[in-house]
Amino acid sequence: MEYQIPSSRTALLNDAGMLVPYLRTRLAALAPVALAPGPEAARAAGVLAPLYAVAGRPHLLFTVRSRDLSKHKGEISFPGGSRDPGDRSLDETALREAREEIGLDPAGVELLGPLPPVFAAVSNFVITPLVGWLGEGVPALTPNPAEVAEMIYAPLAALAEPSIYHSELWQRLDTAHLVHFYDFGAYRIWGATARMLHSLIELLPPA
Repeated sequence: MEYQIPSSRTALLNDAGMLVPYLRTRLAALAPVALAPGPEAARAAGVLAPLYAVAGRPHLLFTVRSRDLSKHKGEISFPGGSRDPGDRSLDETALREAREEIGLDPAGVELLGPLPPVFAAVSNFVITPLVGWLGEGVPALTPNPAEVAEMIYAPLAALAEPSIYHSELWQRLDTAHLVHFYDFGAYRIWGATARMLHSLIELLPPA
């Protein structure tokens, strides 16, 4: 039977049983996006946007990066990193890095599909975000303290609340860039991670 796309944004934000097949369908239908990375050849990276449910309601996992890291210290991110020569795909990169950073077992992740890639100018990475479904219940994780200072467990409905979002137009090398911000409680999600989050939320029907 063909999957019927729900018309209600509110229903999707509050029912993982509806959201997961919806995202699987929408992500499969996304057209590939080509990026112009900049003056030097960019490195490839993969990150995992981990979705799970609590009492049926979808949540997203984020990490707060350790302040001992050389790049993006203290920033909020999805688990992930640079593609290793031995990685057969960016899917494998995202899952490997998630295991290394937060102790997430790849066997418990269903990859729903990729979001549009994001270019991070500061680190010269083209990042492919993979949306992963972890199932019902808060996952048992063992964050690596060398890389992760804190875990953030966020209801998707709260992240999609218009009142926590704003954007600003920033100039970089004479080019204007739209920068997204999500103020979730005490946390400010911005930069490449906010662009990924914005892409995910934009897949939902209008409010």
